[in-house]
Amino acid sequence: MDQVSLATLATKHGPLMLLREGMQYLVIGSSSVAATEILKMKDRVFSARTVPSSVPLTRSEIDQLSFWADASNDNFKNLRAMCRAELFSSKALESQAHLREKKTMEMVEFLRGKDGLVVNLEKCVFAAVFNMLSNAFFSRDFIRLEEESSDNPVKDLLRGIIGAIGAPNLSDAYPFLSKLDLQGLRKKHIEMSVRIHALWEPIVKERRKRPRGNLSDQDFLDTLLNNGFTDDQINKLLEELVSAGIDTTTSTINRTMVELVNNPESMKKLQEELDTEFNQDFLRTSNLVQLPYLQACVKETLRLHPPAPLLLSHRALETCQVMNYTVPKNARVLVNVWAIGRDPSTWDGPSEYRPNRFLDSALDFKGNDFEFLPFGAGRRICPGLPMAAKIVPAIIASLLYFLDWSLPHGNDPAIYEKLRATSQMIEPLLLIPKFRK
Repeated sequence: MDQVSLATLATKHGPLMLLREGMQYLVIGSSSVAATEILKMKDRVFSARTVPSSVPLTRSEIDQLSFWADASNDNFKNLRAMCRAELFSSKALESQAHLREKKTMEMVEFLRGKDGLVVNLEKCVFAAVFNMLSNAFFSRDFIRLEEESSDNPVKDLLRGIIGAIGAPNLSDAYPFLSKLDLQGLRKKHIEMSVRIHALWEPIVKERRKRPRGNLSDQDFLDTLLNNGFTDDQINKLLEELVSAGIDTTTSTINRTMVELVNNPESMKKLQEELDTEFNQDFLRTSNLVQLPYLQACVKETLRLHPPAPLLLSHRALETCQVMNYTVPKNARVLVNVWAIGRDPSTWDGPSEYRPNRFLDSALDFKGNDFEFLPFGAGRRICPGLPMAAKIVPAIIASLLYFLDWSLPHGNDPAIYEKLRATSQMIEPLLLIPKFRK
């Protein structure tokens, strides 16, 4: 069941539900109170992950290679600490600012050349975000913006991996069937992984041969090599960072544009704020945190459309009590942050896009406010949150500062309404850019 169906069930049966999935127990928390107990008060107990059977790794390999490892695992702690220091710390993000600005402006210049034409904005945004990460990892682009009008094999590979992990799988409900891979999801995951690893394996091979350069010129791959990472460790870590980080970031940007197309008054107000703050041909991303309406638009999108509506599943390390109910050991635990973000007891007009609600609010998405948890909280909060918080406003601000946007002739904003309640973009985001600066 998806987040919408589970939210409907919760209105009938309460904010904490225990279901059976074949031989497995499934617990779903659908309120801020339930989320507080699961992600804060019982954070240690629920710090493990339930690993989908489609993930083609043994438990030993997971503990050595993957973010799916238990939070108490030393390798997991080391991986997270390295990523935090080299990619997601304030110092690392500041050093990447010029890269974000450069890739954003390359996208803007490309869109200027499409003035008055219909573009698939989703593909443009994907290319820009992917190249931001690929430059941080490998110091090179992987996608050409000029390929916007054609199929994107890289995007298809990432979606394939995410789909294999997230698809309902009979083997997860009945673990004794796991080796049979009846639905072919593990096979699909392996095929997609091999193909995406092939994108950077030649770079890794070449980089191993060359002498170590100046530390100031090193990228994330150099850091991994200097720390003795094997090819398997590099492949798995980069696969997880790329597949999770790019998909969630691009979906948030695309959702924001859908909401602004459907709410032209909000779009106009955001452009007025940008025009007041900037008067130049280049946006400094360091200034964006000072723009309250821009930040409010992003927060409102994340409230309505959290990139992982049920977060990634947790696993109970031991039997415990949550809201005076017993949660059995090894139960799979989900937090429905989609339902929490639309709780009418917390939010006025919960299904409406109202960025103004955040202008006089101290609520943030950093895991301390349990009525607003788009990135989770506790030990398992999304490690890439700090980077996403930089990239998303930068691209949204640039798209709205330099360009006006309209729907293709004959299209009504209502065509995008069905996108607003789902977790995936089911229609291409086709818009017409108009040069304004």
